[in-house]
Amino acid sequence: MTVLVTGASGYLGRAVAAELVAAGHEVRTLQRRASGVEGATDVLGSVTDAAAVARAVEGVEGVIHLAAKVSLAGVPAEFRAINVEGTRLLLDLAQRAGVARFVNVSSPSVAHAGHALTGVGAEPASPRDARGEYARTKAEAELLALDADSAAMRVVVVRPHLVWGPGDTQLVGRILDRARRGRLPLLDGGRALIDSTYIGNAASGIVAALRRADHAHGRAFVITNGEPRPVADLLAGMCRAAGVTPPRWSLPAGVARTAGSLIERAWALRPGEDEPPMTRFLAEQLSTAHWFDQRETRAALDWAPTVSIDEGLRRLAAHEAR
Repeated sequence: MTVLVTGASGYLGRAVAAELVAAGHEVRTLQRRASGVEGATDVLGSVTDAAAVARAVEGVEGVIHLAAKVSLAGVPAEFRAINVEGTRLLLDLAQRAGVARFVNVSSPSVAHAGHALTGVGAEPASPRDARGEYARTKAEAELLALDADSAAMRVVVVRPHLVWGPGDTQLVGRILDRARRGRLPLLDGGRALIDSTYIGNAASGIVAALRRADHAHGRAFVITNGEPRPVADLLAGMCRAAGVTPPRWSLPAGVARTAGSLIERAWALRPGEDEPPMTRFLAEQLSTAHWFDQRETRAALDWAPTVSIDEGLRRLAAHEAR
């Protein structure tokens, strides 16, 4: 089919577009700079630009929507403009263009209210309870997407959790940078058990959602490797893959949460600067368990991960050694 991927210049979006090209689909992308995906046709523009979105969705059968403002801090209006209003515009113009399948890529943070999530599925998105502008606006966007589900345009929401792999400058890059500078503490010893998702598994799971939209539409699914590990073990594995000393010093989670709240307030006074070293949301993510029951996801999407965490770490090490 002809598929539009938004946000294909990002790490996950690029992998999804490449997966679609490899499967033989005609792929179009929409983002503000070239995607770099061989075999895809780029439409340059923003999901907030009605003219660009209209060009991108014309003649398209499926949409995979990844474009978003992703950050620990920033101007609230920017999060809303891109994550909420951009999604609203894309949904509206996709419906008008006769798009039959729409996959909205969300985040498990839309259902994280600061307490542990252990062995659950895709809990309801809650803009009121979600922590931080990113999570709140993604929760709103997810609800908009599910509300647009119909027989004419089947909408599936997927929430890949902590995506990482070779070439990742976001999660892996930040972890390695902070570890090198000695600024990566373990909270409560890094004992919290968390899920994560290797990049190839995240991409194939999202493409599976597009393929299975007739069966799975109207629902949200969390996508992970299904191999929860303590935070300390996962961070250590990534650090060792890059030849970096893993973090060894620990802070009480309560101290980190309080510090994160104070730092957030300070950062709010200087918008446009770099991301804060700690926020309350980040402290909660690093100190509370969040792992998910994958049985419903795998059954509904007819999908399973093919790259284990250990194999992913081996691939990361090979990439870092180049």
